[in-house]
Amino acid sequence: MQSLSIILPAKNEAEGLQRTLPALRQAWPQAEIIVVDDGSTDATAAIAAHHGAQVVGNPYSMGNGAAIKRGARAAGGDILVFMDADGQHSAQHIAALLAKLEEGYDMVVGARDRSGQANLHRGLANGLYNRLASHMTGHRIDDLTSGFRAVRAKRFREFLHLLPNGFSYPTTSTMAFFRSAYPVAYVPIPVAKRIGNGSHIRPLKDGIRFLLIIFKIATLYSPLKLFAPIAAAFFLTGLGYYGYTFATMHRLTNMSTLLFSAAVIIFLIGLISEQITNLTYRRDN
Repeated sequence: MQSLSIILPAKNEAEGLQRTLPALRQAWPQAEIIVVDDGSTDATAAIAAHHGAQVVGNPYSMGNGAAIKRGARAAGGDILVFMDADGQHSAQHIAALLAKLEEGYDMVVGARDRSGQANLHRGLANGLYNRLASHMTGHRIDDLTSGFRAVRAKRFREFLHLLPNGFSYPTTSTMAFFRSAYPVAYVPIPVAKRIGNGSHIRPLKDGIRFLLIIFKIATLYSPLKLFAPIAAAFFLTGLGYYGYTFATMHRLTNMSTLLFSAAVIIFLIGLISEQITNLTYRRDN
């Protein structure tokens, strides 16, 4: 039987851990429970230790992704379950993730419905991220940013070097799994209202950061899907402008030449990036 490690990144989540940890211990008495205290200024570490969790402490706040990486390195289980420490995720729903994992998947994500989104803007933004990432990967992604997931430890540790220290480790790990042909599944789950402090996510700043992460990972996943449309846009713009100038002035302008050159350069950059990507994900036997 495969061993289980449950990892909870926590920053000032003392109140949430008071409810989350007893429920976890009751539902999964044999599991290794790790709380990564990300530089908390409250009693997060003390409460985690009181409830029998292994505490991995950061001397200062390093970010959610850094906490995930430290927890994954410290875990001894064959299966890793990541969940929030603020009470949004239920210990009872872990069973659904593990059952799906046993069907042959390497990662199973708890997908939130609309009621699980913090607000309307977050829901719309997450919908945009899901559609964009689905286009990049060629696979349907139901919830790109959900932090509630079960993974095979060996597979997950292959991508620790790709994970950002801040938000969003779910984005990076999901797209990396798809890129490496590790099967990913989604299980719908309800999400409770968080306990304690408000969300650490800043909608505007972190929304832009999420988009940048998607494009960054897209260059690692399938760069031509990103560069080819941009190159085509430059080429068609140059072609259209050339048609206009030829019809009105009977000549090829410098602007048209510049647009054609930019299209070729962008396409070649995408082609080189595609080759680098293949080397990045090449696995030696």
